[in-house]
Amino acid sequence: MADLSESIEESAQQPKSGTIDGQAFTQHSLKEQIEADKYLEVKKAATGKTRGIAFTQLRHPGAP
Repeated sequence: MADLSESIEESAQQPKSGTIDGQAFTQHSLKEQIEADKYLEVKKAATGKTRGIAFTQLRHPGAP
């Protein structure tokens, strides 16, 4: 998955919309980009190898 942190940082430093050589552009709002980044992080965490709580049983080597 793409890490949007760099994109969000760059976007925050640039104007939201503008015109260059007669072509207009508009970026997604900063709020939308942050929400997308959070969504991708949650999705990546949910599909990872570790999910939630892992239970293990420990036994002392001398115990029966």
